[in-house]
Amino acid sequence: MALIVHKYGGTSMGSTERIRNVAKRVAKWARAGHQMVVVPSAMSGETNRLLGLARELAPARPGDAYGRELDMLAATGEQASSALLAIALQTEGVESVSYAGWQVPIRTDSAYTKARIESIDDTRVRADLDAGRVVIVTGFQGIDDQGHITTLGRGGSDTSAVAVAAAMKAAECLIYTDVDGVYTTDPRVVPEARRLQTVSFEEMLEMASLGSKVLQIRSVEFAGKYRVPLRVLSSFTPWDIEIHEEARSGTLITFEEDEHMEQAIVSGIAFSRDEAKISVLGVPDKPGIAYQILGAVADANIEVDVIIQNISKDGKTDFSFTVNRGDYAKTIDLLKDKVLPALGAQQVEGDSKICKVSIVGIGMRSHVGIASQMFRCLAEEGINIQMISTSEIKTSVVIDEKYMELAVRALHKTFDLDQSGNGKVAQS
Repeated sequence: MALIVHKYGGTSMGSTERIRNVAKRVAKWARAGHQMVVVPSAMSGETNRLLGLARELAPARPGDAYGRELDMLAATGEQASSALLAIALQTEGVESVSYAGWQVPIRTDSAYTKARIESIDDTRVRADLDAGRVVIVTGFQGIDDQGHITTLGRGGSDTSAVAVAAAMKAAECLIYTDVDGVYTTDPRVVPEARRLQTVSFEEMLEMASLGSKVLQIRSVEFAGKYRVPLRVLSSFTPWDIEIHEEARSGTLITFEEDEHMEQAIVSGIAFSRDEAKISVLGVPDKPGIAYQILGAVADANIEVDVIIQNISKDGKTDFSFTVNRGDYAKTIDLLKDKVLPALGAQQVEGDSKICKVSIVGIGMRSHVGIASQMFRCLAEEGINIQMISTSEIKTSVVIDEKYMELAVRALHKTFDLDQSGNGKVAQS
């Protein structure tokens, strides 16, 4: 039988009863003869609770100064859920053992709270699998070269699971979450949203990068790089469903275009509220300016998204870009303290009340006029576009946050993504 990796999200591990149901599901797969590696998240709300305690003690942006200790703290959430799942499996009569990331070990760099996986030693895990045990590995964390515990950032358990699956050449990685797959958009915003039966790796990568919360972008990048078969499905389906039926449910992230992909011009609408726009005004229009601004931002481990430079006037120009809203204050301070004096720029302005809305579809490659159709839709709703970013299979716009849900609903209807539309085939 095959080596299978299961990943369970925080909601799936949210209570002892839910952990018991996860154990029953895993036991079912193990009894069918599969070698099982399970990567659980912390129990729902636990990471927020722990970091909230840290904020009470150090309210002034604790991540800047206390990154190592925050990782030590946050890592305990997954350690607890992994041990509890091992106990639940043992009560089911299934031999199991839990490991923290550092015990495997999962090696990372030293970027606390945002670490990246560098290597995984699977020797210990394989020995347990060969002995007939289910192996549970904490998600979200690893260890750096100095022996310090690190965490991978929010959603890092997805990345851990896919990385483990890649390192061990698993037959498939199943991501169990509180939704039953990938939808054309968030059903909480658009009730008519449809579940996609399949989505291409490229589309999933764009959706994850553009705000879809189903999978963390780094997990999709890992899946693409190492061609890990990846499926998103619900942990709230009955645990005793037949394995062959369960294995075909949810949404399959595929590496091969199927016969439906050509007809699906737009497959989904992604959006992100966690955006902030920053403009550096009166910048000298000369070579190297973009590097001087964005190089300093990158050195501070701040990710930049949409970038616009205006036309020069009197030798000066304005330079705008977006960052994650959580990095907004840090970026403003950095620019005021270090970048503006060096550039001779006039001032920095910011807006933390924006959002990004995107259309994504592999079919956009072979159809013209899709972006203009998007812009017309937003214009008809009276929504002003502040910034635009495009790629071969997506178009993103930055707009005022208050119009986000209106924009998503209007675009979903414009591109016929509702249940009666002509988008990619979905299961009902």
